[in-house]
Amino acid sequence: MRRLRRVFSSWSFRLAAVALVVMLAVPWVALADDISNTLDNTVDTEAEVMPLSVGDASGTTKLYVITRNNDGKQGCNLTGKTTLVVSVNSSDPSVATVSPSSITFGSCGDTPTLTVTPRREGSTTISLTQTSNDTGASFNLDPATFIVNVTAPPPANTPPQVSITGVKGGASYEIGSVPTAICNVTDAEDGNSSFPATLSAITGTLSEYGLGQQTASCSYTDTGGLTASASVTYGIVDTTPPVITLVSRTAPNVNGWNNSDVTLTWSCTDSGSGVVNDSVSQTVSTEGENQSATGTCKDHAGNEVSDTQTGINIDKTAPSVSLVGGPADGGTYYFGFVPAAPTCSASDALSGIDGACSVSGYGTAVGSHTVTATAKDKAGNSASASATYSVLAWTLKGFYQPVDMNGVYNTVKNGSTVPLKFEIFAGPTELTDAAYVKSLTYAQTACDASAITDEIETTTTGGTSLRYDAVAGQFVYNWKTPSTAGKCYRVTMTTQDGSSLVAFFKLK
Repeated sequence: MRRLRRVFSSWSFRLAAVALVVMLAVPWVALADDISNTLDNTVDTEAEVMPLSVGDASGTTKLYVITRNNDGKQGCNLTGKTTLVVSVNSSDPSVATVSPSSITFGSCGDTPTLTVTPRREGSTTISLTQTSNDTGASFNLDPATFIVNVTAPPPANTPPQVSITGVKGGASYEIGSVPTAICNVTDAEDGNSSFPATLSAITGTLSEYGLGQQTASCSYTDTGGLTASASVTYGIVDTTPPVITLVSRTAPNVNGWNNSDVTLTWSCTDSGSGVVNDSVSQTVSTEGENQSATGTCKDHAGNEVSDTQTGINIDKTAPSVSLVGGPADGGTYYFGFVPAAPTCSASDALSGIDGACSVSGYGTAVGSHTVTATAKDKAGNSASASATYSVLAWTLKGFYQPVDMNGVYNTVKNGSTVPLKFEIFAGPTELTDAAYVKSLTYAQTACDASAITDEIETTTTGGTSLRYDAVAGQFVYNWKTPSTAGKCYRVTMTTQDGSSLVAFFKLK
């Protein structure tokens, strides 16, 4: 038992020592109930500041108790039967005094009021000192400390005077040329100064275009806190018409005429209230000479300006044109008997014919032809008249005997003369003039081993010129064959219309 008591006593000593160490390690302010002020909402080590001014009203703050439960006594240290008495001190009463000078706390709900009265410019510290304490516990008075800063009284002050220059009330100014409104301040204490006035939004039915009423306002507060104001209201107008400029006009031609509607476009600009439309256009669609068109530009203030363009010539109607003479439309003619080329006639009632009408497409070759007369007026309209006709080829007959046709190879001794006989017809009319024959030619060709051959029964002598035999009623051409045995030749007779007869020969 004695040993146990010694052990217990030893542990008690150790616990007490630990407790002492812990108590020594904790700051004293954390072990006591706090006395604080209401100058701010926090309790800290930094002293609060009460600003005052000489001649102004006194400042006040309340004191209150904050229970901490860390000084060995749970709950409030003031039980209602105990009291805490503190003295209230100003470190420099010549700067500010504080009352009351002593306060008694009887419960933790007490919130006594301190009144601080400023005396002169400077700074002083208000703090608490414990006078008596029968609670058996401790109180931390530092959080109640605060600083009083007293400033000098403001100097005497006279109100400023404000006027506005640059603009006049009730005046009207052209948009874009409104003078600058200036605030002019006269102040005995602060001195004179000037600055730009504050401009209100423009009001009125045309305010979105910068026209209407506007107010220039000035306000100035001096260092003593006195304020003076002034304002003037004036009008902003637009009396200048916009500018109109011709931008484009459809391309009369070199003759000064158009053959379609003429559209003119003008640009609109305005340095004031702005134009209603950036551009305007007019279209002239009526035919006529020396017409005019007018474009008008307007601004939002109702000002307008116009421009008239003259000399507009429009001719949309094509001229009249016709063929004079020549082949009939739908006509059929044999080669060599086609009528002469037609001429043409043209007229135009408005702009007139540009140059003369022309004829194209006329031909006498075998085939179909369309002859066209074309005319153009000075506005560029064109018209045409056409006639289509056909040119027929001649009918060729032959070669007659002794020559065989249709691909047969006529065999004959080389160097002999073969009579080539044929006829030419233009429809039912036989043509007998040798001039109708364009050419009589021959050329060596490859022999066709599979072709039919036939012996020339009759040869002739005499000249080889082409002639028309009126007795026999046919053309005759004596062809002297080449002196080349074993060769084949093709003989071709071609007439002026392009028709031809072809015969094949094999020389032996």
